[in-house]
Amino acid sequence: MQSKQVYRDALMGRLAELDSRLHKIEGALDEPHSKDWDDAAIEHENDEVLEQLGQSGQDEIVRIRAALQRLRDGSFGTCTRCGEQISAERLDTLPETPFCRDCAASI
Repeated sequence: MQSKQVYRDALMGRLAELDSRLHKIEGALDEPHSKDWDDAAIEHENDEVLEQLGQSGQDEIVRIRAALQRLRDGSFGTCTRCGEQISAERLDTLPETPFCRDCAASI
């Protein structure tokens, strides 16, 4: 397993990326809509996609903040469901994961 600082840096970097993306989404959603009926319908569909992306980003931020808390309290790398160690390969791919592979598969 990599050092906890490497995971912390990766999580903080991803948090910054998500924050930037969410600000862009908010900006796009705040733009005025076209008065043309057809264009407004397309813009509405685009807004729905942006809202879904925004919600997905917010959900990921919650998971990242929880992982950062686990780093602070010393439980990072331990499955929150079964208490087993999460594999380094899994943490390298998904550093915010609270679950080992087996528990994640059973959810």
